Amino acid sequence: MSLTINPRVQQIEPSGIRKISNQLINYPDAINLTIGQPDFPTPEPIKKAAHKAIDDNKTTYSHNAGLLELRQAVSAFFTDKYSFTYNPQTEIIITTGASQAMDTVFRTILEPGDEVIVPAPIYTGYEPLITLAGATPIYLDTTTTNFIPDPTQLEKLITPKTKAVVFNYPSNPTGVTIPRETMDELAATLANHDIFIISDEIYSENSYQGEHRSFAQYPDLKDKLFLIHGLSKSHSMTGWRIGFLLAAEKWMQQAVKVHAYNTICAGVPSQHAAICALTECQDTPAAMNPDYILRRDYIYTRLSNMGLPTVKPGGAFYIFPSIKEFHLTSEQFAHTLLDEARIAVVPGTAFTPFGEGHIRISYAYAFDQLEIAMDRLETWITNWRNKERYIVPNPPLL
Repeated sequence: MSLTINPRVQQIEPSGIRKISNQLINYPDAINLTIGQPDFPTPEPIKKAAHKAIDDNKTTYSHNAGLLELRQAVSAFFTDKYSFTYNPQTEIIITTGASQAMDTVFRTILEPGDEVIVPAPIYTGYEPLITLAGATPIYLDTTTTNFIPDPTQLEKLITPKTKAVVFNYPSNPTGVTIPRETMDELAATLANHDIFIISDEIYSENSYQGEHRSFAQYPDLKDKLFLIHGLSKSHSMTGWRIGFLLAAEKWMQQAVKVHAYNTICAGVPSQHAAICALTECQDTPAAMNPDYILRRDYIYTRLSNMGLPTVKPGGAFYIFPSIKEFHLTSEQFAHTLLDEARIAVVPGTAFTPFGEGHIRISYAYAFDQLEIAMDRLETWITNWRNKERYIVPNPPLL
């Protein structure tokens, strides 16, 4: 018997985000707009809570589902802010980031032959996990509806093989939020089908147009919903790796087994930091959001003035302009921009093939860096147009 690798692993590709960001070591003068990571430091009280946990030797395992005190804080957060409640004893798991929560859900519910509907373009992390579980992603094209999933089109994609549908709003990579009336229509459609709903709402606290609406606020959906959340974006805690998974008890009895064998429990000092984030630093997102709005408006205005068609984001900290006029693939465009203008952006195809013709720009960076990047981009575009759309011969693919 020869040594072999799981063919499903061979089938998936490395993250298209990291594919280009990892090249920046060769471009020390480049402006990096690739990673969705807040440039704010983690608030001091949160850091002090972690220090105290370490000093107090709170560094052993916790319950597989996480510290009860943290699960209670998570439950209280959603009850107080969004008026829905999950039982902290049986319906909440603390995970090693939202990514591990997603992996846990897929490995809990998916079997070979299942189909999972995925609005596209969408974050790079979902499709590989679906594939690794032996299921098939089915794309719901949102490119013709301003990146908002259309309930009628969703209905058409549901078949007897459909096991789940994934949502990620506010959206990575587009920054789009779903209007209230569309949410109601999606909820009505989903209520008629026995399929799981997986809603990754990690950017809910970075919503800029009214209050975020959660799929958990629809009573008819809650019994088949997996809600994913965390503190990476809202509290600038990406490296702390704390996520939340919430679902009905009957599903969580199985999901906690998958989670436990994967990671045992989330890091305990980080869990103590998370308690502080939810109980003492509730206003942190509201303090950061005005800066994000300022950056969003600046980037959107600059891109619009450059003539790049762009949907204005309603949340998160990404923008997804069209680059179709340049007659390059999005990978070719990203590499050419890095090579010639020293700006690093993410090719749209990192977010499924439906991202082709776009690039993702993260504006979770200091304002002065955004200004330099937009000045460089404008100069590069002007030169390109003046050269009558001269295409670099055989630009290398990423």
